[in-house]
Amino acid sequence: MTKPANGRDRDHIERRVLDPFPELRHGLETALWQRRDRHGHRGYTVHRISKKPNSRMTTRLESLSNWIAEVATLTQPKDIKWCSGTADEYHQFIDHMVDDGSLIPLNQAHYPGCFLHRSDPSDVARVEHLTFVCTEDESDAGPNNHWMAPSAAKSKMEQLYQGCMKGRTMYVIPYCMGPVDSPYSRCGVEITDSAYVVANMYLMTRMGNAALARIETDGNFVKGLHSVGELDPERRFIMHFPEELSIMSFGSGYGGNALLGKKCHALRIASFQARSEGWLAEHMLIVGIESPQGETHYLACAFPSACGKTNLAMLIPPESHKGWKVWTLGDDIAWLHLDDKGQLRAINPEAGYFGVVPGTNPQTNRNAYETIQHDTIFTNVAVTADNDPWWEEKGSGEPAISWLGKAYKPGNGAAAHPNSRFTVAAKQNPAYSKLAEAPEGVPISAIVFGGRRRELTPLVYQAKDWAHGVLVGASVASETTAAAIGKVGIVRRDPMAMKPFCGYNYADYWAHWLSFAERSNSLPKVFHVNWFRRDADGRFLWPGFGENLRVLRWIIDRCENRASADETAIGFLPKPDDIDLAGLDVTPETLGKLLAVDAEQWREELQQIAEYFDEYGNRLPDELRAQQRRVANALG
Repeated sequence: MTKPANGRDRDHIERRVLDPFPELRHGLETALWQRRDRHGHRGYTVHRISKKPNSRMTTRLESLSNWIAEVATLTQPKDIKWCSGTADEYHQFIDHMVDDGSLIPLNQAHYPGCFLHRSDPSDVARVEHLTFVCTEDESDAGPNNHWMAPSAAKSKMEQLYQGCMKGRTMYVIPYCMGPVDSPYSRCGVEITDSAYVVANMYLMTRMGNAALARIETDGNFVKGLHSVGELDPERRFIMHFPEELSIMSFGSGYGGNALLGKKCHALRIASFQARSEGWLAEHMLIVGIESPQGETHYLACAFPSACGKTNLAMLIPPESHKGWKVWTLGDDIAWLHLDDKGQLRAINPEAGYFGVVPGTNPQTNRNAYETIQHDTIFTNVAVTADNDPWWEEKGSGEPAISWLGKAYKPGNGAAAHPNSRFTVAAKQNPAYSKLAEAPEGVPISAIVFGGRRRELTPLVYQAKDWAHGVLVGASVASETTAAAIGKVGIVRRDPMAMKPFCGYNYADYWAHWLSFAERSNSLPKVFHVNWFRRDADGRFLWPGFGENLRVLRWIIDRCENRASADETAIGFLPKPDDIDLAGLDVTPETLGKLLAVDAEQWREELQQIAEYFDEYGNRLPDELRAQQRRVANALG
């Protein structure tokens, strides 16, 4: 242990310097101020979960210690626990939740280290209508966000937080989004009264002592305050203050609303932070494609929900592609920075997966299925008579108990909630790439956008340049399915797949994207894919899943100038012989339909895009409008 100059060890010094919390003495002295060290200094009693001697009990960073004091004064917890991020600590949290009934052990012979959490039936998904971006100027939040004035939002939240942690423990979670030693990573601290949140943050982030050390070195962090409150839907809000790099969440224990390092920090706050610092925080997977010759290319891909994002992140090469390998670096979020040579590089800020589990089986996504066979927290799945987790389309077993904890009867709805989840460390993925921990990130060869369209969009096409690629991304849309809202074909715009997550005005966001062309001559090529084109009878024209590698190969070959293309009004499309169909039940005629561009449909699409852009008024970048008109004019 390093000794300070006065010879006293670090632990005693750290307990002593917690004395700048005079606010906590009033009303909390009995609970919190009850220990003196061997030198007679009064210390703040912070109950450590971990017994390891190097566990951190506090911080030398005054801004952090003052904030914790303010929160404790407001919420009035019975005690405070700093989280060290050790495996022992994680297992102690698990044991604690098993003891209080909030976590249920699953069949440990079949699913070792796996547990089930059942959330309140009113608290099973993100609540976009109760999620606000709070900027001083409403126009800075944009029409893509719900807005509330910061002063009004803080007043509302402080009323909710008043005394909300009485009788509860306040957990302090220092965390790092991205490898702790990466210059591209950013840190935060979440304060919560939920042990479930702590356990999930352990799996999802690099949290604990190492993150705290970096926070103290950097001197800044995103502040995230969360309380489950009473789980009352009428008292549930998620507030973001991007200009202050802070988050307030109350009334929910669900992942996206409560794990503040994920969507709240890594997208809504980080996207705003990225604009001011010159990088991009995106709702993108990161995947590495390795050829039999050992050449690896990294792609960053953005897809709205129900468009195959997780399946692509964990793609398994088909039998026809012996020697090809696919590496998963991230399944949900990418942070993209330009290096000193103008190369766009990506890190995955997360360290785990918080995935939707229904539909996951060895056929649809073998890697995901194998990843969650051990050491996984399941939320709102059903269980079998043998106490195994069960979900729709699992492919084995039968549900005995529904996600509501009641005996399951067929015909009474889904056994597992449609948004039931798994939380698991990314390193358990058989296709996990160790470069996910590389501080320098990985070089991105291509950015790929995707959507679900029955007719309009070809299987794949390439943007003509970066500015056109921004138009392609800004135009991303998907058609709803009958299962979603009862009517097929309703087009929903989801630019860059960031509609629920962009922390500021989309017009300014697109301008930021466009600015990269002025900063680098080595930007990735931009593509769009659509796995979901159908024939007149509603049958999918493309087999999808592992066969999508055939399309990714063309994308990579285009990046390396090895493949030709036909230029059309909407972009570059593969020539008929450029997509390898060997061994595939797709005829050249079907491929022609997959690559067809219907000018009339596209003219209508460009008109709808123009009308969508009109929502952003004078803030819309002139270049984006010019790109829209250029494509429209080319269509005739």
